[in-house]
Amino acid sequence: MATGLKLATRLALAAVALACGIASPVRAASLADCHHRINGTEKRLLECIKASALWRHLENLQKIADENPGARGHGNRDTGTQGYLASVSYVADLMQQAGYRVHIQSYPWKRSKTIGTPHFTIDGHAYAEAKDWFVADLSGSGAVEAPVAVPRKGKRNSQSQAGCTSAAFRGFTRGDVALLRRGACDFDTQIANAERAGASAVILYNDRPAPDSGSSYRKHADGGAFPARLSQEAHIPVVGVVSHALGASLAAQSLSGRAPVAKIGFRTEIKSGTDYNVIADSPFGDADHTVILDAHLDSIYGAGILDNGSGSATILEIALSLASTPTKNRLRYIWFGGEEIALLGSRYYTHALGRGELKKIAFDIDADVTATPNYVVLIADPGHAHNKAKFPPNVIPDSQIGNRAFSRYFRTIGIPARIASFGNDGTDSLAFSLAGVPNTGILTQQNCCKHDWEVRLWGGFTGNFEGKIPGRNGGCVDWPRRWCDNLANNNRVVLEFVSKAVADVAFQFANDATLGR
Repeated sequence: MATGLKLATRLALAAVALACGIASPVRAASLADCHHRINGTEKRLLECIKASALWRHLENLQKIADENPGARGHGNRDTGTQGYLASVSYVADLMQQAGYRVHIQSYPWKRSKTIGTPHFTIDGHAYAEAKDWFVADLSGSGAVEAPVAVPRKGKRNSQSQAGCTSAAFRGFTRGDVALLRRGACDFDTQIANAERAGASAVILYNDRPAPDSGSSYRKHADGGAFPARLSQEAHIPVVGVVSHALGASLAAQSLSGRAPVAKIGFRTEIKSGTDYNVIADSPFGDADHTVILDAHLDSIYGAGILDNGSGSATILEIALSLASTPTKNRLRYIWFGGEEIALLGSRYYTHALGRGELKKIAFDIDADVTATPNYVVLIADPGHAHNKAKFPPNVIPDSQIGNRAFSRYFRTIGIPARIASFGNDGTDSLAFSLAGVPNTGILTQQNCCKHDWEVRLWGGFTGNFEGKIPGRNGGCVDWPRRWCDNLANNNRVVLEFVSKAVADVAFQFANDATLGR
């Protein structure tokens, strides 16, 4: 766990704390003062964003998880659980007490459960489920034995090999298993095209073994296997996501004319229910020019204290510290549900708004994972997204103001930051980009693997960003049956300096008379 950080990392974080003023002996405002006074300058606001208050929220979310264990006895705040409902109540009650106008927005959700023991073999070689491969959430059921085929055999084009268009499947043999490379479009588009082409099953594989430059990041960029989550029910079995190494090997064999034979079998059962977003509006500011701060409140596979209790705590403490502070633009805070199962809450929220209401949203700031022990600092940019061609034309240019604001802040405190694509390749920012709302966000990373050049920039260790450090087992966050994304999987110093960055940018945008005008 993260509590095992070595001396080098602890010293590096101590230096960061000193640089950011976190260890300053100067008397700071009390928590009670911070939540009731007018914090009308960035300096006064940042004085109030403290590790002690932020950590208390994480402790409370951990307690909620522990008091609401799942079927296996581990703390749980997943969508559809009592732990998630208790998390909603915790946030909503604090915001209502602070004077915000709180609305609990409900919407339907679905996810699947695998029944029995699933199997996946290639040419007779069996692969281990939940290690080498996963049953995609909302996958269909079935038993299939068929050749593995890449769309447009003979063409080594990554776009066509992703199956992002119906044209990519011209010449595809009905009944074959479609092997699709992730990344060029969303999973639902890939699966729908494969089904229309008559594929008997789909194998999704990771798109690259490692980041190709210092400016391109994604979750799971190490190229390993991880769980795929669809937002629409598939009618055929979907294996996903297998590693880049396995997928690339299968693609090479298929393209060479020696198609491997896959044997796939599993049964899934769909569960459904009602989920919730917490929406809280400030009484201050121009409602026709609203700045949103969002974080997802749901977890996946347990307590979810790093992902995303940390981001939820970040925007909660900012909200409490600005509860009495007038601003030029309206501030709206949203804790989304269902992010971990295909961005359900944010997609519902943006789809439910009429065009007129959408135009009132001047900007969105997303906080998704803000306390990673073996951290990096990433700023979300829609311009680096794989699916940016789907965004309205205003989104990318109008979002740059957010990237610049975060970059400026981190420069002032002497911490490197890099532009990334994560915010539009798997977190709630994507819903805003698709709806035409400019946005940015922050992420300190998760899972694996941190590279040598990142260690040179931020210190720490190669390998896991969280979980076992040093280590290369993939971390805690996105792995079923590990149950280790608990309070100890977070770092106080990182949580504080990243939360201060979010507060600084939020304050600027809340008081920018030109924003959205």
